[in-house]
Amino acid sequence: MKQIETYGYRKNIPDEIYFQVLETLSYYPELKNTPITFRFKNPQEHIIMSAQPVFKTLFRVLDERAYYVNISRTIKLGSDSMKIEDLPKDVLIGWLGHELGHLMDYKDRSAWGMIKFGIGYLLFPNFVKGAERKADEYAVQHGLGDYIVKTKNYILNHAEIPLSYKEKMKKLYLSPEEIMQMVDTDQQGTVSPAI
Repeated sequence: MKQIETYGYRKNIPDEIYFQVLETLSYYPELKNTPITFRFKNPQEHIIMSAQPVFKTLFRVLDERAYYVNISRTIKLGSDSMKIEDLPKDVLIGWLGHELGHLMDYKDRSAWGMIKFGIGYLLFPNFVKGAERKADEYAVQHGLGDYIVKTKNYILNHAEIPLSYKEKMKKLYLSPEEIMQMVDTDQQGTVSPAI
């Protein structure tokens, strides 16, 4: 059994999701020494979680760059809302696993590479699609494929999640079927790296 507490090193994690975050981090040993702050932010339309470098650390050596994982405190469900920690555990781990996949994509990029990434993400929809799919690929390669599938199915099949969010999910992210195909291939040992 993994000692998940060791994955809390250099991490700031809200108490409400502490153990789910540690469990997710345990799938990413490469991030063990990376400073990451998981923080609740005011809900934004169409954004439940996001990952970004801490700007003031962008020009530090890569090992000292810090990151934020921004988390909406609540999820809008029709006329109601749900606290993020009330999500099923596997769904929350899948969501967090996707965001940590973004950090894997960021961690070896230079400051200039991160600036170019940010510009591409803001301006070019096809760039966004590629970045979101790469984050899913990292999550699958790190053993989180089943969690990612549960998260996607939860979003796509939950009647109260806004249709606009579901459409965004279908347009930009890998489908549950594509993820399952990757998981099956990965279990056979033939998945090629995302990078």
